[in-house]
Amino acid sequence: MKALLLSEYKHLAVAEIPEPAPGPGEVLVRVAACGICGSDVHGYDGSSGRRIPPIVMGHEAAGTIAALGDGVDSFAVGDRVTFDSTVYCGACGNCRRGDVNLCDHRQVLGVSCGDYRRAGAFAEYVAVPARILYRLPDMLSFAEAAMLEAVSVALHGVALAEILTDSTALVVGAGMIGLLTLQALRAAGCARVFVTDLDYTRLKLARETGDAEVLSSEKDIVPEILQLTGGVGVDVAIEAVGRNETVKASIDSVRKGGTVVLVGNISPEVTLPLQQVVTRQIRLQGSCGSAGEYTQAIALIANGAIQVKPLITAMAPLEDGPRWFERLYAGEPNLMKVILTPGTVS
Repeated sequence: MKALLLSEYKHLAVAEIPEPAPGPGEVLVRVAACGICGSDVHGYDGSSGRRIPPIVMGHEAAGTIAALGDGVDSFAVGDRVTFDSTVYCGACGNCRRGDVNLCDHRQVLGVSCGDYRRAGAFAEYVAVPARILYRLPDMLSFAEAAMLEAVSVALHGVALAEILTDSTALVVGAGMIGLLTLQALRAAGCARVFVTDLDYTRLKLARETGDAEVLSSEKDIVPEILQLTGGVGVDVAIEAVGRNETVKASIDSVRKGGTVVLVGNISPEVTLPLQQVVTRQIRLQGSCGSAGEYTQAIALIANGAIQVKPLITAMAPLEDGPRWFERLYAGEPNLMKVILTPGTVS
């Protein structure tokens, strides 16, 4: 089969590799669409340490079932499906508690690190456990379905924030996850949402897709947030960047007793204003991936509560993958989600 192979850092090319065979409890999916995630771009140059070549990356995907492994009777060949990016065991303590994103034996599609290697979906076919599959409604295109992983991440972060109908929230960072978090906050009933970013194009998208009040982070946003909230601060800040300065701005922007949800994780370490967090009783909540929010994500996209089409910059055949990775890696402006199409998209 054809696959987009990272044979060495910064070198991607379409290669012929063996087609995987589904093992017991697995299905073989013919991939119709697979989105390029920011983590794939970081893996492209080796900076993440989680895409050790040779590896087929890609975990934001959808397609049709091409074959069933032994013991799979809940799906049929031809079913339109998507799948969780996380391969969880389903048996450890965290999985039994429903925290499948924290599985003790967690693997992620398209990742190769010191602990494991798992081929991803930048390929014509990928084999995945049936337990991580979700059926797609007919009205949901494969391109939209390739956005479900990112939507699920946003929904998970918002769920951890415990939003009330009169809540005010700040989203720090209007990248893909930030813009989807904005929409997830709206879907949760959040009354007022502010979004901050350096990129004016992304702030425009925030206004258009989530009716956000936007603030440029070219200057200190904290005085503006305080002014706009009567000196109190927002109830919740969701940080979707992961840098020292954006984490600090998030903490500074919430009210006493407020919550900061940390979704972004670019920097391995940040400086924490400990006394401010303690004396203002601020709750810091980490958010990792998603934990079963796919069903909710499918419903919200299907009913229009979350719009993903405006966030899709381009759809391209697998053969164009190397060029798109180069453009994304170079930081070309105004690129949001690029979706590669190893198979037929509908």
